[in-house]
Amino acid sequence: MRKLVLKGDIVFTPSMDEFKIYKDSYLVSENGKIVGIFEKLDEKYKDYTLKDYTGKMIIPGFVDIHLHAPQFPNRGMGYDKELLPWLQSYTFPEEAKYKDIKYAERVYRDFVKELWKNGTTSAVIYGTIHKESTKLLMDLLIESGIRAYVGKVNMDRNSIPNLTEDTERSLRETEELILEYKDKSPLVKPIITPRFVPTCSDALLEGLGKLALKYDVPVQSHLSENTDEVKWVSELHPDAKNYASVYDKFNLFGQRRTIMAHCIHNTDEEIDLMAKNGVYAAHCVHSNFNLSSGIMPVRKFLDKKVPVGLGSDISGGHEISIPKVMAASIQASKMKWLETDKKLKPLTLLEVFYLATKGGGSFFGKVGSFEKGYEMDCLIIDDSNLGIYRELTVEERLEKFIYLGDDRNIVDRYVAGKLLKEPR
Repeated sequence: MRKLVLKGDIVFTPSMDEFKIYKDSYLVSENGKIVGIFEKLDEKYKDYTLKDYTGKMIIPGFVDIHLHAPQFPNRGMGYDKELLPWLQSYTFPEEAKYKDIKYAERVYRDFVKELWKNGTTSAVIYGTIHKESTKLLMDLLIESGIRAYVGKVNMDRNSIPNLTEDTERSLRETEELILEYKDKSPLVKPIITPRFVPTCSDALLEGLGKLALKYDVPVQSHLSENTDEVKWVSELHPDAKNYASVYDKFNLFGQRRTIMAHCIHNTDEEIDLMAKNGVYAAHCVHSNFNLSSGIMPVRKFLDKKVPVGLGSDISGGHEISIPKVMAASIQASKMKWLETDKKLKPLTLLEVFYLATKGGGSFFGKVGSFEKGYEMDCLIIDDSNLGIYRELTVEERLEKFIYLGDDRNIVDRYVAGKLLKEPR
């Protein structure tokens, strides 16, 4: 049995209504799961491995529920374009390169290292249409110890020729990948990944929905990111009630755990369906700004009890750092508050910290909190270099780290109670 105790200033959010803060306390875990938090260490834990981080903060690991690993080389490029031209000019040509396994390995090793460096301990990730390079990505994540869902992307229309799949082959290779990886690792699992409705035929969507149900595999895709995209979907599916209903028709909208990224231009009816089906919304603030897509009305989703997490959306988003995404999410919500005549209350530090940890983490199960029985995924934060000139509360220190800190403040990273070494 792995027995571990971490000592330090412990911070987490069991709900969006409260910070739980334990100064100079002990976080105890067994076999990678939280046992409890104690101000004094009981005699029965005296033989547990003790790591003393006195004066440092212990927080849950960050959770990124939407990003594209093959777009890693494109960060910071093409942001003068909107979504659809950007896909054609930058994204699709880059993703076509991943037929070359050597190129894929070069990029994916750097990508995994960057996740580790920035304290992302759980992520929901898009690969490409290429089965072998997607398997490589999954193997590298397994080797790293990072928790992840990874999807082989499916698209059989409206793409460039060398990134357009044969429908039957797309389904066959998706099923082969599911069978190979569904039980290979406790941390890295497959996820059904239709890119979005415009690049997927009805036959492909129907087949993917059947695979999700057959193997009890979760689903990820994009929804209502851009106004031209929404219009395009209505032209491709003139009989559909709305964009969301297309996914719903094919059992890709909450029939199994589902994440929909962006959700900027959703109708109230679509938001209600997400709430009813338990569909997660991934808020990707940097990408929404960079590609002129809009500001997601996050408060509306939270008020309607839609589960929400944060996404870096590399490479529509330029920052893989979830703290940077958190800060920008607060800022965007303030602009939305002004835009809606102060009807949608801005997000708070407490709320975005929850979204970045337990909110997104709940997609994985008991992840993103320090409650009993939760996975022991955490970061050790040394904030001593962040310009602290008076005594601050732990909450104030956390806020400074989110706005001013970076990977150099992350001392150690743990997933399931295991210390993660830097990926090679």
